[in-house]
Amino acid sequence: MKCEHCTRKECSKKTKTDDQENASVDVPNPAQENGEKCDTSEHKVLAVSLCPQSLPYFAAKFSLSVTDASRRLCGFLKSLGVHYVFDTTIAADFSILESQKEFVRRFRQHNEEEPALPMLTSACPGWVRYAERVLGHPVTPHLCTAKSPQQIMGSLVKDYFARRQNLSPDKIFHVIVAPCYDKKLEALQEDVLTASRGSRGTDCVLTSGEIAQMMEQSDVSVREAALDTLFGDVKEEELRRHDGAGSDGYLAHIFRHAAKELFNEDVGEVTYRALRNKDFQEVTLEKSGEVLLRFAAAYGFRNIQNVVLKLKKGKFPYHFVEVLACAGGCLNGRGQAQTADGRTDKALLQKMKGIYADIPVQLPEASTHVQELYQEWLDGTDSPRVQEALHTAYQGPGQPADSRDIKW
Repeated sequence: MKCEHCTRKECSKKTKTDDQENASVDVPNPAQENGEKCDTSEHKVLAVSLCPQSLPYFAAKFSLSVTDASRRLCGFLKSLGVHYVFDTTIAADFSILESQKEFVRRFRQHNEEEPALPMLTSACPGWVRYAERVLGHPVTPHLCTAKSPQQIMGSLVKDYFARRQNLSPDKIFHVIVAPCYDKKLEALQEDVLTASRGSRGTDCVLTSGEIAQMMEQSDVSVREAALDTLFGDVKEEELRRHDGAGSDGYLAHIFRHAAKELFNEDVGEVTYRALRNKDFQEVTLEKSGEVLLRFAAAYGFRNIQNVVLKLKKGKFPYHFVEVLACAGGCLNGRGQAQTADGRTDKALLQKMKGIYADIPVQLPEASTHVQELYQEWLDGTDSPRVQEALHTAYQGPGQPADSRDIKW
């Protein structure tokens, strides 16, 4: 009898019941054409995680609401044999919360002899790669040690979810759908010995544009499906985002948290002031004429180079900088919203910004799932497991590069 999870002509595996449908999938093997029996030890569970900045692209491209776009995308992936499709927003929750705690700690420890500030965000792999490969010290000590949402999602899938499913991490093949190509490099460099017990957290990264091309070229019949959750919830959860115009909003969330934690100031709407250009903006907290906090957002390498130059000269006025390699933020990642000649599709990008802005914002602290995971998965908010699963260290220019790496 043929196994419905593989393409071989002969298979000794019995047909599964509906309850077993999500158990495993076979990785195609050249032996399939020879009529050999299916080796069930090779079966993999396929899981795909979607970055929140990718969904507005699909919604704008196919003229759908963001909810309908997520359901169509999920249905398409499952028609290809994917078992689980997750949203990475929960991983960004962890990354932002850990970044908040780290900033407050750095602010309190900062002194002229051993400066702990400014803190520079570490969620953008293009920026982190540049800092590690080219800049090194004195820049890398200022990088936030919180792992990126992609890295944390890898741990969630390969460790927490794998345990819930009674699976070895190497039995899960985890794919990330992301708006930029630098996420592919990030997957190559992930810490191998993490909470995922020796298995790489992300096995493959596909850009939003690559998935859209697959959808356009496919003749597979697609039935819409709801996104899955790591917790096996039956109820479909409402899509949500963080408070950033085109990114995960580290600046806004950390600014509000620091204002309250350090100065007992409640900040409502965060007011941005454009300086050199629209991709370099400043946010300040002032009281009685004194500047208590000075944050900045620097997007694109032109602004990044200015930040680095001032930092090296010791003339840097900011406590915190949200750094992103792509001008315009993650929505403008080069893996989506591109014309045939490789330019930004400005009309499509404008639609994406409107769609993204309409997604409800939820504070990371408000996620009950995150609070439960801190206890159930990580043994508390300040345990050694938190440091292992949610934080990392950085290489310097002297470290050997991966053979598949590129020259920066």
